[in-house]
Amino acid sequence: MEREIIKEYTHGDFTVVWKPKKCIHAEICVKTLPEVYDPKGKPWITPENASVEALKSQIQKCPSGALTYKQKGETKTEETQATECTIVENGPLLVSGNLKVTLADGTVEDKKRSTAFCRCGASENKPYCDGTHNQIEFKG
Repeated sequence: MEREIIKEYTHGDFTVVWKPKKCIHAEICVKTLPEVYDPKGKPWITPENASVEALKSQIQKCPSGALTYKQKGETKTEETQATECTIVENGPLLVSGNLKVTLADGTVEDKKRSTAFCRCGASENKPYCDGTHNQIEFKG
């Protein structure tokens, strides 16, 4: 089993945590805070370029849960309480809330944030979205 890659970008007591394998490239981070998220930049995340409040607000909108945060004195990121489903135009089905997902092989996964499910059928990480809809120009 391969080890999950986790990148952390810290400014003071606040750390943005990014899990690249979960990222579906919805670009909400880049569009919301372009001064922080620059896909061509090194490093691509510079949390010092925005307030903690702005970062928290943007991270909570991450549809895949690839972005989370940790803050000194805070034990966990806020979780969505109500279950919500949103169809993203030309993209995944987003389900936000506390979910128990049973995979085809019987494996059960608990999801406590937004989870992006594939609608295009081309994901290599089914049932989850991996961003392939962008390459195949999925419309729906």
